[in-house]
Order: sequence, then structure tokens, then C-alpha cells
Amino acid sequence: MNIGFYQLTKTSVEIALPKLLNLTLESGKRGLVRLGSDSILSDLDDLLWTYDNYSWLPHGSKEDKYSNFNPIWITTDPENPNKSEFVFMLDGYEPNELVGFERCFDLFDGNDQASVAAARERWKILKSAGHDLHYWQQSDDGKWFEKS
Repeated sequence: MNIGFYQLTKTSVEIALPKLLNLTLESGKRGLVRLGSDSILSDLDDLLWTYDNYSWLPHGSKEDKYSNFNPIWITTDPENPNKSEFVFMLDGYEPNELVGFERCFDLFDGNDQASVAAARERWKILKSAGHDLHYWQQSDDGKWFEKS
């Protein structure tokens, strides 16, 4: 599986995630956002409705019904009720179950040493499992480049 690690140094997850989810929907795919804890689920739910004055991202979570109608699903559980092709891991979510996804996006705070250390551990685990890993970092002007 293609797994991209995104070290957020210039952009917050609140800005980066909606952009990536928009690209997901534009490509005709569905997205699953997996969180490490319930503590940010409500905030993320609100963000996806209000991140832009002129648009919103259709989504649902475990409080909602009809997961199969939602092109984006937010969860803390190892589930994929809306049959997403892309999975986004946030908030230190451990990549225990990645079977069935085309792509995985691991977004982490590149300015927080604990987040960076946890991402390095996930990298080692996923590399040893034989996944195709890519590391994306932000330049000083906020543009993404793949670091080898």
C-alpha cells in the first residue's frame, strides 16, 4: 500500500486535512479519518462543516446514521463503514488495520517532538511490513516536497 507521511510544520492539520479531503472527493474517492481518541472528534466534525465560508465537506461519524451515504467518515474505531479507498490517520492513531485501502495519509505535527518520534515508530513498523512509504515535508513557503 502507498502510505504518505505528512510532517506538518507550516500548516496546521485544520488547514491541511480539508484540502486533502477535497482532493479525495474530487478524485471520486471516499475518505476515512481515523483518530487516536474521541477528544477531537467533535472539533473535527465542526471543522469540516465550517472550515471555509464558501464550502463544506459532507461527512459523518459514529453519532450519525447511514454511513454508506457519507463520502467522508470520522472514527476512532478500526472500521470502514462507508467503504473508503483513502484513510487519513490523525492524533497518533496506530495503523493496526490498513487492509482494503488504496492509500494512507499519516498527518502529524512536525513541530512536536513526541509526534515526530511516534511517526518514526509507525514508519519503522510499516516499512518492516513491506508498505510503499513516502515522506512529505513542507518548505519554508509551505509547499510540499517529497524527502528521500
